[in-house]
Amino acid sequence: MNTLASLLPAVPALGWMVHARWLHRRLTTARHDPLTGLWTRDAFTRRARRLLRDPRAVVVLADVDHFKQINDTHGHAAGDVLLATVAARLAHGTGPGGVVGRLGGDEFAAVLVDRDGTAADRLHILARVLARPVDTAPDVHTTVSLGWVRAVDHPGEDLSTLLRRADEAMYAAKRFGQTGPRRARIGRLLGSVAGRRPGRRGAA
Repeated sequence: MNTLASLLPAVPALGWMVHARWLHRRLTTARHDPLTGLWTRDAFTRRARRLLRDPRAVVVLADVDHFKQINDTHGHAAGDVLLATVAARLAHGTGPGGVVGRLGGDEFAAVLVDRDGTAADRLHILARVLARPVDTAPDVHTTVSLGWVRAVDHPGEDLSTLLRRADEAMYAAKRFGQTGPRRARIGRLLGSVAGRRPGRRGAA
């Protein structure tokens, strides 16, 4: 009886521990995209804003080219594998000090800190890596359009505006058939708005 009585106070504490672990798993899952494992839009935004406090921050927007054609030709399962592959390569190319998120469908965003001034070279290499076939499906491959902007070039602008600038640059690259990343222009925005485009597939 004494042994049982000594254990009773621990029961509520154990219950709270189990509940806390369950809640932590739920929150962690909610912050990560289930297909790619990247941060969701909201989770990415919180982390990206912190990185933008560093004037060396670079904002990147990436969009998979001809993604509907990949789905139509190879099936949605192959499209999902391609998205997961793009996500992994983006995360690796951005590096451990950066943050990458899936904004929805076939669109991704990243913020990295360009500590050594090599962001342009790194993004050109990343564009070539992203165009490689999927390791497990050599027939599944396409290019990925990249637009990027240095935060220091646009002092006082927030993440949303910098993403719009990167979006503008990315779609300029698509229009002109540019295979490498395109840097955002200096000056006013032309009015493009990320996420409002035809032919987009919704988030998985």
